[in-house]
Amino acid sequence: MPVTKYIFYPPHKQIKNTLRKSAHRHTIQLRLLIFDAMQLLNGRGILTEKKFIESVYLERKVELDFFLPKNVKDPSQLGLLLINDGQNLGEMNFAEMLESLYMSEKISPLLCVGIYAGTERKMEYGVAARADYLGRGAKAGLYTSFLLQELLPFIHSNYSINSFKEKAVAGFSLGGLMAIDTAWNHPLVFTKAGVFSGSFWWRSVSQDDERYNDNEHRIMQQEIKNAPYKPGLKFFFQCGNKDETMDRNNNGIIDSIDDTMAVIDELAAKGYDRKKDILYLEMPDGNHDVQTWKQAMPEFLKWSWGISK
Repeated sequence: MPVTKYIFYPPHKQIKNTLRKSAHRHTIQLRLLIFDAMQLLNGRGILTEKKFIESVYLERKVELDFFLPKNVKDPSQLGLLLINDGQNLGEMNFAEMLESLYMSEKISPLLCVGIYAGTERKMEYGVAARADYLGRGAKAGLYTSFLLQELLPFIHSNYSINSFKEKAVAGFSLGGLMAIDTAWNHPLVFTKAGVFSGSFWWRSVSQDDERYNDNEHRIMQQEIKNAPYKPGLKFFFQCGNKDETMDRNNNGIIDSIDDTMAVIDELAAKGYDRKKDILYLEMPDGNHDVQTWKQAMPEFLKWSWGISK
């Protein structure tokens, strides 16, 4: 698909320019602005566009893929989904997946943004409050600032959408950890987190260290445990029984499932309803790979934006 390059200036300059231009702009329907800004793939019901943002926070050019359904009558009813590790969406045939869900009226309109990871993925993804025991995730706070201060203003400005019905963030593996950390720490911005094979082993002390304790050193679990209840959040978790083979406590359950269940337990202890606020999808033959996440993605989309009939 053709590539559109967009150089994104720091938010204060962007806002100032937008206000200056708006004083001379005629009133135009939001729907037309959105559709004029995006490219239609022949024969599909999905509008797509590739863009780039020059991020000040990340000091790199961030590649983005946008996916929007056609014939949206009221753009204010659009949901927004940001997806970490957006470079995996092509392999997932994400556009075709969305088209099928829209055609069968399974989900409501949703603008999806695939955010490509950079070469410092293990530094940009993680838990913003602290790096792991090897210093990985040290730029997770900067990545969060990129999402909030650069990407969201870019979306609002570039597609002339003043507000979304709701916003969510999702990701795969380490990108999933980044997704829940973002939603957890910004509940007034995001309402849902989708975590596929989340890296909830992320820890402050090596498991080979004699001091290591599951109940003290898994970082995301401690983040939830030590924070207050945050109303309005919902969480989707997916694990595969073949995500890995490690079983550090020898209980017959692989670590990725144990670690995910520990996050769910902390959320439940905080006050989230296991049936209403949390969906856990365990896939018996699921691996730690894109094809497994491809199978799980429609379940996340239907759970989050499903149309009741």
